[in-house]
Amino acid sequence: MSSIPSFFNPDTVGKVWRVPYQTRASEAKTYAKTHGIKPAYADKSRICLLAIDVQNTFCLPDFELFVGGRSGNGAVEDTRRLCEFVYRNLGILTEIAPTMDTHAATQIFHPVFWINAAGEHPAPMTMISAEEIEVGKWRVNPAIAKSLAGVQPKTEPIDIAAFALHYAKQLGAANKYPLTIWPYHFMLGGIGHALVPAFEEAWFFHNMARQSQTHIEIKGDNPLTENYSVLSPEVLNGTDNQPIAQKNNSFVQHLLGFDAVIIAGQAKSHCVAWTIRDLLSEIQAVDPALAGKVYLLEDCASPVVVPEVVDFTEAADACYREFAAAGMHIVKSTQHPQDWPAFPVKCEVSNNIKNY
Repeated sequence: MSSIPSFFNPDTVGKVWRVPYQTRASEAKTYAKTHGIKPAYADKSRICLLAIDVQNTFCLPDFELFVGGRSGNGAVEDTRRLCEFVYRNLGILTEIAPTMDTHAATQIFHPVFWINAAGEHPAPMTMISAEEIEVGKWRVNPAIAKSLAGVQPKTEPIDIAAFALHYAKQLGAANKYPLTIWPYHFMLGGIGHALVPAFEEAWFFHNMARQSQTHIEIKGDNPLTENYSVLSPEVLNGTDNQPIAQKNNSFVQHLLGFDAVIIAGQAKSHCVAWTIRDLLSEIQAVDPALAGKVYLLEDCASPVVVPEVVDFTEAADACYREFAAAGMHIVKSTQHPQDWPAFPVKCEVSNNIKNY
């Protein structure tokens, strides 16, 4: 186990700043030598940290969809603990795999996609049901329908209005969250899309110290479906049962190739829970015992809570209970991994154990 580098400042976790790459690269080389940290390729047990959507939009208080949880400061506290976890366990994390929710303005969950009879767009956090679409309370913005009529991956134009009703019905049939209109967020190329600097610094430092390429996974850029899970969009097929999106099978296989997968990120009730559920579904189709290789850092994820509007805390907790019942492990970042149940790496206890 390694110690937290002196440059890490917990007070800057909730702020935007530039990571000094060259300086950190030089420090990582010295740090690895001092702490006896070997290149990741030499790991006998391969461990992946899956960090879901640790981006400014979710994790910094001044952004559109800050995940405050019930504490009001959830994602900031989660990210601080996540960074500290990375530094303390630098020598056992083979790979860090951040996911990045990635959007454009014109997507089915953004206000401009929809209008009412008065030509008004729905306010953020509006939930649109299939019944409301059927009676005309909300309909697809005609201008949007024309601009997206030939959207890929389909080669033939599709009826966007018919698809929108189909989409809402599919969400209900699959017992998923209803279509939610979110504030414009995670805009590709914008500052909200970027990874939180403190976490970016942590994975870059790991990258340099362990000489292990960080695996960044992009999701959410299909205009016709939400994509809470990095492993699968919410809806896969159109009204004609032809695909409008596809599962991320290659990333599923990538994750299952590790001896353990540690999961953290935001938001616990949405992108994190949906990713874990999809991973569990794939595991159960192959070998249910593989669920035992998954470790959920419960203190590095918070649910969506908008005071006096919505509170997904109980829904998130119910999901984690379901995952634990299936064999996954609920753990804390403040615990030493050698104390986690059945963890494949029994770390050597160093003089730095007091840092835990």
